[in-house]
Amino acid sequence: MANIDEKQTRAAHLPEHGPIDEKSGREVLLSLRNVDIAFGKGDKAFKAVKNASFDIYKGETFSLVGESGSGKTTIGRAVIRVNPCAAGDIYYKGIKISGKIPRSLDREVIRNIQMVFQDPAASLNERATVDYIVSEGLYNFKLYENEQDRVQKVEKMIEEVGLLPEHLTRYPHEFSGGQRQRIGIARAMVMEPELVVADEPISALDVSIRAQVLNLLKKFQKEREVTYLFIAHDLSIVRFISDRIGVIYKGDIVEIADAEELFDYPLHPYTRSLISAIPIPDPRLEKHKVLFTYDPSVHDYSEEQPTLVDIGHNHFVYGNAKELEEYRAIREKNEPLKSITIDENHDTYAESSDPAEDATKGSNFILDTPLHDTGSGWLTFGSFVLPIIGLIAGVLFKKRKYIRNYKACRRGAIAGLITAGAVIALFLLLLLLAVI
Repeated sequence: MANIDEKQTRAAHLPEHGPIDEKSGREVLLSLRNVDIAFGKGDKAFKAVKNASFDIYKGETFSLVGESGSGKTTIGRAVIRVNPCAAGDIYYKGIKISGKIPRSLDREVIRNIQMVFQDPAASLNERATVDYIVSEGLYNFKLYENEQDRVQKVEKMIEEVGLLPEHLTRYPHEFSGGQRQRIGIARAMVMEPELVVADEPISALDVSIRAQVLNLLKKFQKEREVTYLFIAHDLSIVRFISDRIGVIYKGDIVEIADAEELFDYPLHPYTRSLISAIPIPDPRLEKHKVLFTYDPSVHDYSEEQPTLVDIGHNHFVYGNAKELEEYRAIREKNEPLKSITIDENHDTYAESSDPAEDATKGSNFILDTPLHDTGSGWLTFGSFVLPIIGLIAGVLFKKRKYIRNYKACRRGAIAGLITAGAVIALFLLLLLLAVI
């Protein structure tokens, strides 16, 4: 983490550049140092965030993940100065922005740090037009020369997020969830911020719309060098958009690492439990997946309190001295850890290569079923009448993975052969009796 000169942290204005991290050589845009955030007072106070410390470098996407109620949004709201810090400090470009600061600095922080909220419906003023919603920041900070300049900026931004200029005269309730989120992004980006706090911006959207919103955020990052604090609980999405990931559990930052480093070497057991909960697209594997469950009682912190320590490879883990030594030993082996395991005794996908055999065992092949694999009764009847042809048709269906049709042909052919055999046997018996 970057060293911050305490003598230069109090200023009335933001500098052009932030401090440089000596280890990585990158500019540090945002720093949290031992931040506590509490709600309530006295004995009834609840500490939602405890001793949180991390840096966010300029131009990167730093994701904060954890289950609901872990303190992710609380940290995001503290960054934009909504939640006050009970202890510790927050620095932006090396300047302290938590607590009481000059009005001039407060306005610069508001201008440079914007937020995209989780619920696009609740975060937009239903009584205001899209034009006013997007322009509100421009009005407050007088970021336009004249009315024509304001209109051009708003229209350009609304087109960049994939909407049309005629949408500016409409109200938020006239849009879909994905369109409302685009309006929220336009409202933030029109301020030309350096840091955007994205508080689960896609969790309220349909799956088909999520990729579009994520691509939009990445487009702005590429074109404008925007830095993101991305708050989420879905690790499957976070992995592909993040440069670094921080994992938070009940207010404690338990692990911070580069995205691929974290997924290859999830050292803290809570991180492993989050990764094991990622759904597998194949329903057959997902059905027999063995979840890794995190049990906080495995930690013994009665004698020594845990701390967040860099164990190497820019990988920070939360633990006491004994745990940290174990984490270091595991990491130095350079053997990626396997967090998602499948019960080998039930892994039909891996053990069996015969789809017909899997179907006979009762496996679910709905996703792999061809369009006309209906198992029609006419196939059963036809195979009963012509069992030899039915068996040949069954073999052809089996090769093409028409499992229901194969079973229908097989069922009819077997019944037809048994019936034909019985008829022939009865005929021979009657013939024998007639001769005698």
